[in-house]
Order: sequence, then C-alpha cells, then structure tokens
Amino acid sequence: MSPVPKVFDYIVIGGGSGGLASARRAASYGAKVALIEASGRLGGTCVNVGCVPKKVMFNTAAIRAAVHDAKHYGFDVDYKGFNMKHLKTERDSYIKRLNGIYSRNLKNDNVFHFSGYGSFVSSTKVKVSGVPVIHPDETAICEDQVLEAPKILVAVGGKPIIPGIPGAEHGITSDGFFDLDHIPKRTAVVGSGYIGVELAGVLSELGSEVTLSTRTNTVLRHHDEIIGTTLMDDMKRIGIKFATNSKVTSLEKNSDGSLKLSWTEGSNPVPISQEFDCVIWAIGREPSVKGLNYETVGLKLNKTNHIIADEYQYTGVDGIFALGDVYGISELTPVAIAAGRKLSDRLFGGPQFANSKLDYETIPTVIFGSLPAGTCGLTEAQAVERFGRENLKIYQTKFSNMYNAMLPYKPQTAMKLVCTLPDEKVVGLHIIGRGSDEMLQGFGVAMKMGATKKDFDSCVAIHPTSSEELVTLR
Repeated sequence: MSPVPKVFDYIVIGGGSGGLASARRAASYGAKVALIEASGRLGGTCVNVGCVPKKVMFNTAAIRAAVHDAKHYGFDVDYKGFNMKHLKTERDSYIKRLNGIYSRNLKNDNVFHFSGYGSFVSSTKVKVSGVPVIHPDETAICEDQVLEAPKILVAVGGKPIIPGIPGAEHGITSDGFFDLDHIPKRTAVVGSGYIGVELAGVLSELGSEVTLSTRTNTVLRHHDEIIGTTLMDDMKRIGIKFATNSKVTSLEKNSDGSLKLSWTEGSNPVPISQEFDCVIWAIGREPSVKGLNYETVGLKLNKTNHIIADEYQYTGVDGIFALGDVYGISELTPVAIAAGRKLSDRLFGGPQFANSKLDYETIPTVIFGSLPAGTCGLTEAQAVERFGRENLKIYQTKFSNMYNAMLPYKPQTAMKLVCTLPDEKVVGLHIIGRGSDEMLQGFGVAMKMGATKKDFDSCVAIHPTSSEELVTLR
C-alpha cells in the first residue's frame, strides 16, 4: 500500500462546491492537493440537501401544476396523487451518483480526499480526525494525522439555524425536508427567505396545507419589493396562509404525534397556537466554524460568525483563505465555484493570474418559488441608497404570461429595470413569473458587460415571449 503523503502544496478544508472547484483547479496546475470533507458525501449543501434535490422537488411541483392546468387546454387528465417514496428513492439515487462522480473526479485529478474533520494545529498544519483517506490510486485507512501545507483554504460551508425556543427539536430544517418520504397534511414553514418560500411552494403544490410564518408583512425582504409582493400574491393564490409580523415562541409535540406551534403577531402579546404535522425551520443559515479551531491561528469572525476575508479571499493570516458560505458574501453555489477557481488560478497558475479574483458585483440568482424569480444587481432600494433617487430611472411592468390565456386564473409576471442617469446603465434587473429562471442568464451577461437601456431597446424582441417585455419597456 502506497504511503499517504502528509506534506502538500494546498489543503482544502471542505468538499462542497467551492472547495472541490478550488482543489481541482489547483491540481490542474500540478499542485499536490489534499481535500478534507467531514460529511462523507462530496458536493456540500448544494448537491446533497440544497440546490440539486430542491430543483427536483420544484420540477415535481411544476408537473403537478401542469396536470392541474391540463384540463383548461382540453386534456382529460385524472390526477390521483403521486408516489413520494418512489420519487425520494429515485432522487436519492441521483444524488448518490453525483457523489460518486465528484469522488472519481478527485481521483482523476490526483487530489487526495481525506474523509474526516479538519481542524487547525497551526497556520500551516491541519489535523484530520481519524477517517479513511481516498488515495488517487487506492484506499488507505489511516489514524488521526496532521497534514501540512503553506496554503490552506477554509470552505466548510454552513448549516441551518434552529431557533432557541422550547421544543425546537421537534421541528426539522431544510436538511430534514429531504428525509421526508411523504407529504405532510399540515405544514408550518417558519421563515420567509428564499429557502422558506421555495419549500412552502413545493409542499403546497403537492397537497400540503401550508402556513408560512414571516417576521415582516412580506416575503423575500432582502430582494426587490416587486419580487416579494408578486410572489406573496401568488402564494396566497395557491392556498398558502401567512402569519405575518410573527414571532414563534414554542413548539410542543402532542401525544398523537402532531405538533402545536405557538407564535405572537405584531404587538399583541397573546400567543396564537395551531396544530401541524410538520414544522420546518427556515430562519437562515450559519457558518460551520465549530471545531475548526480557528482561534489557534488568529482567524477573525464578524458578528454573524463568518470568517473575515478580503476580495482576494485572504483572511489576513499568512497562507490562509476563505470562501463560500463560511465567507458569507453572496452565498451561492456558482459564486463559490467561481471564487474557488479564481483563487487557485492566482495561487498556482502563474504570473498571468496575479490579480485573479471574483467580482462580487452584478451576480444573477434565481428563487424557485411558486413563481420562479430572477434578480441581478441592485434592488431599487439599494440603488437609491448608493446613487440617490434623483440619479435613477425605473422601468417596470406587470402582465399575465400567455400560458395563462386558457386558464381561469392569471398569475402575474412582473419585471423591473433599475437604471442610473444620465446614460441609463442597467444596474438592477428583477423578474418574476413563468420562465424567469431560464431567461435571466443572458441578461446577466449583458449587465456584466455594462449594458444600458438603449442597448436593451436595440435588441429585437422575440415574440411571443415574456422576455420580450425586457427589451420593450417604456
């Protein structure tokens, strides 16, 4: 059995999207790379309990909605439900195949994969707690050991937050959502960020009676107002109920297995209680820094416990870098991948990459709610704060997608362009409605190139589509 080397050029702590991308890019330049992942499943949150299985569930809900719409287009469709256990089995098998692909990619790229917990011993040494090491040529079972490298990346990701209230352990998080093998009859989703609205939309479409608890009077409060208000209207249309301006106070498990959730609304101190079969905590995520022993090397955390690093992902501690959810800026899978690759380009790619870093401005992203939504750049409120109201021109529209022409209900599509004067450069683009998820990418490219409203107007519209509205706004 070949010995496992303990000295490397680069150690990556975390086998999620950012860590994998950075490790493989570094190895492509000939660096000797070690990657440490504690969960035993490569791919991080996105692949295992995030973007990928979530999109499978979104697609499932979309098919259910299409079946419901089919009769209005003249189809005789008899819907009798679906087999959630079958779907879960197939979805989990798909994820497992992806885990295997990631593992084979590491092996093919000669990256040493340590399946264990990594913690700092010094600024150049990391202890791996006693688990198998996947050697590029074979598998070796090793005891706890210390790895050494002059450059170390922290990409350990994050985890869902569980509220500090009595009985919180009876609820589940977005991780636990993917363990469900049936659709609960009654579900409470606590939290109105993108995870909360996505899970609420899926569950409602698949037959659950959903109540969503939000601390404000709307959803997606960190996105542009046009997104939150339009989505909330559609969520109400499909039957989701809301507890607005609410604060959850306790969760109790009844003798029959049901759950009693209690909360207050607004300034009223009298709690409201309701029975549910499942309660999902979707109140945010926190960085997974526990056990990292970051204090030993002098890594600094901000008030949300994210590792502080600059635009080059440098933490201020010689040779140590951080990116992805543990870094806390634009916590998106493609962002972590791009940042990881650019970091390795700079560290190992030679002089031509001396200034390689990710531009965190104008990043497109999509929310897969009951209506998909896409956003790129600044919200209107952010643009006002940065440039002043007098230096902006806002274009917006609302309409019903042509898909709805045959339907008795008319879910809305809404679009907004935020432009700076005098040249009307597009600094914010916000869309919600059918097809928004697929139309955003191209407009994101245009914005990255500095497109103006005049550039949008000069593009001939594709008719009949929703996206044509973005190049015909007046």
